[in-house]
Order: sequence, then structure tokens, then C-alpha cells
Amino acid sequence: MTKGTITIVGLGPGAAEHLSLDTLHRLASAPAVRLRTAVHPAVAELDRRGIAYETFDYCYEQGASFEAVYRQIAEACLNLAQEQDLVYAVPGSPLVAEETVRLLRKLAPEAGVGLEICPAMSFLDVLYTKAGIDPVEGLVVADALRPDTYSGQRLPLIITQVYNRQVASDVKLTLMDTFPDDWQVKLLLRLGLPDEAVRVLPLYELDRQPDIDHLSTLYVPPLAVERTVFDLKPLEDVLATLRAPGGCPWDILQTHSSLRRYLLEEVYEVLEAIDDEDAEGLCEELGDVLLQIVFHARVAEECRAFTMQDVIDTVVDKMIRRHPHVFGDIQVEDAAEVVVNWEAIKGQEKAGSRKRVLDGISKGLPSLLRANKLQAKAAKVGFDWADIEPVWRKVEEELAELRQTVAEGDRVSQEQEGGDVLFALVNLLRWLGVEPETALHGTNNRFCRRFQYVEDCVLESGKKFEDFSLEELDAFWNEAKQLERTP
Repeated sequence: MTKGTITIVGLGPGAAEHLSLDTLHRLASAPAVRLRTAVHPAVAELDRRGIAYETFDYCYEQGASFEAVYRQIAEACLNLAQEQDLVYAVPGSPLVAEETVRLLRKLAPEAGVGLEICPAMSFLDVLYTKAGIDPVEGLVVADALRPDTYSGQRLPLIITQVYNRQVASDVKLTLMDTFPDDWQVKLLLRLGLPDEAVRVLPLYELDRQPDIDHLSTLYVPPLAVERTVFDLKPLEDVLATLRAPGGCPWDILQTHSSLRRYLLEEVYEVLEAIDDEDAEGLCEELGDVLLQIVFHARVAEECRAFTMQDVIDTVVDKMIRRHPHVFGDIQVEDAAEVVVNWEAIKGQEKAGSRKRVLDGISKGLPSLLRANKLQAKAAKVGFDWADIEPVWRKVEEELAELRQTVAEGDRVSQEQEGGDVLFALVNLLRWLGVEPETALHGTNNRFCRRFQYVEDCVLESGKKFEDFSLEELDAFWNEAKQLERTP
């Protein structure tokens, strides 16, 4: 049996005059018409024209949740389309906040059913005019039934499907985590109909409105945050000139990959300036790191991937979002609770992209730092010892295994066991609250200082290194250590 096609049309935002001629023609000529719901003002026009239809309103009485209702409707459409063509009509526009259409787009190919989606006027077109919004300036359209789509957002918000006062209450409580209780919002009721209303009210009064219904939408103006403006334009202009035709041949050739090593080198030079407590040097090295960041942003902008402003906006929004105890109404007792909140918010942000426990730890990190992060993440899910004693024993165990491979002359195993020793030591330092990368960085610096003292002693003697025994060189070394301890 040949399967049919589902043609999806939109009934517009409300008034009959917003129905398109194409939609009316398809509804009038269709062998079968189904409406998601007859609770829509434009349905009266279908009745006036004698267009026959059936509705899925019965699904709302049977479903335990909106998710279940929408899936039941989508599956019913697919079953009907197994035998004949079908026109399925939804409120507004099919591609604006319409969950059943999203499900049909996903399920129709699997069911072998054709799908055609027709353009229609959405409630957003009316709302932009009534609320005085230009969407080009930035806007988030969210579903009232999905708090994750608007929780923590500070951009202008349009929250759809505020069906009743209970939904309005849930929306209000979610928004109050970010916005002040008295933040002025706009409740838009029955737009495009004779009794439409745009009501400005404080957020805390949202669920007290007696006339909220299925044609209610909320507009939340952006929460402005005062920002100190740092002018990056001179540096951006320099990079643009260097990368332009006729600029520097070396700069023109650079890519994200070729610049990677320079960013890493500059970061380590910043760390060195910090260790040396060199304020002037730190200022210079931070400038070099900033240069690398602007350089990468310039390369990305030329590829139309993102801009320097995107980089700044992203990190500012992230910091505001992850500090609700500063920019919102969340209360915290101490720094430990701040960390807990930070990790919880970060987990929500990354929930869709991180499927595994260890996802999100970059393979490009220095090995000691990566080992520390891997162990810490595993520990969060209980993969860790209860106390430090087994950690000490693990270090001793790995050292013994390394000794064994050396005795056996197995070079491949020596590399593996050597890595296991380092990994076990990283774990021990983690238990002791010592960051291993920082610890080894400090040791490297101390070695350089002490060896330079030994070298100075050799040079001052007028002899060569080979003229001294190891015991004599070690004595110089101990002098250097003693000098470091002397105030």
C-alpha cells in the first residue's frame, strides 16, 4: 500500500485574517484534515467555510503529560498517513514552538511517510510589533514547559505556552533565580484578537493574573549588567593590518594550529613572572597572552567562525550565569558552596554534550595537569580510596613494578610502569592537596637556580666541571639550598 504525505499548515496567531490563502486552499481540498486543537480563534473561519476536520483534543484528556499528549498526536498522524494524504493544522506557525511538528520531522522518515511543511504567520510576528522588539538585537525564544531553555538567561526572553496560572507560577519561580522579584515584564494576551491585551507588571505578580490562557505569552526584557569597557580595538586593528594583503608574510600564514605552541609558551612565561613576583614582567607577559587570544579571534573572524566580541560576550555571560550568588538571589555560606554551585551549573550547561564521566578534559593539557583532572573527576563518582594509606601503598607498588621491569630489561614495560609511577604520585599529591603541575614547575625553577649557583662556583674557580668530583659539586648544591633558606 502506498503511504501518504502529511502536509503541515499553520492557523496563524489568532485572527482569521492572519490565515494565508494557501493554508485555506490546502485545508479545503484535503482528503483528511486534523487539527491539533479546535481551541483556536481561527477555527471559526474553517467552520464558516464548511471545511470538515477532526481534532486531537481528546488526547489532552487522556495524556498524563504534555510530552505524552504530543507524542500521541504525532503517532496518530503517522498512522493516518499510512493510508491517505493528510493535512495537519497547528496553531501559529508549524516551525515556531510546535513540539508535535518536531516529533513528526523526526519520526516521519522512519515511518516512510512524506512530510511537507507550509509557511505561516506565527504569534512572534504580532508580538514583535506589540512589544516593540527587534529580534536582530538578540532574543531567546523559550518554552514555558522547559525551564532549561530560559533558566539563567539574561538576554531578552519570549516565553511561549504559558497555558495557565500553574505554568505561570513555575515560570516566575525559575526567572526569580536570575531576575529581581519586581522586574517589569510584559504579559501578552490573545494577540491579534479584538480583546488582545499587553500588560506590564512586576514579575512576582505573573501568576496572579486571572485571565491567563493558551494564548498567553511572556516577554522578559534583558537584565542589563554594568560593564567596564576595555578597548581592544587598537590591538585588533594591528592584527588586522598584519593579516591583510601587503601585511606581514609570517602573520598571514598563521592558523589556529600553527599558533598553538606560542599560546602555550606565553602562558608558561606568565607563570614564571608570577613565581618571580615580577609585576612588570607579569604585565608584559599577560599582554603577550592577550595578543595570542586576539590573534586567534582574528583568524576565526576571517573564517566567519566567530569574532573577538563573541569571545568576550561568551565569557561574560558564562561568569554571570555561574555566579547567581552575586548577580542573582542565590545565597551561599562560603567558598566551598560557591564551588558546588559552579559545578552544578556547569553540569547543566554541558549536559547535552558530555555523555561520559571523563568528557570535557582536554587531551592537550600538560600531562600532570590532565592526570590530576582525570583522577579528580573519577573520584567525584566514587572511584577513589576512602583514605590516603592505600594511596601510599599504590605508589610503592608501582615503584616495585618499575624496578622489576628494569631488572628484566623490558624497555616497553619500563615506559608503561614509569608512567604508572608518575600517575600514582599525581594521585598522592591530589590527596595531599598539592597541584602536581605547579609543584613540578616550582621544582624545575629551583633546580635552575641551584644549578646556576653550582655553575657560578665552577666558573669562579677557573676550572671545568670535569675537574670536580660529584661530591664537590653536590657541596655547592647544598650551599645553594642553604642560601635559599637564609632570610
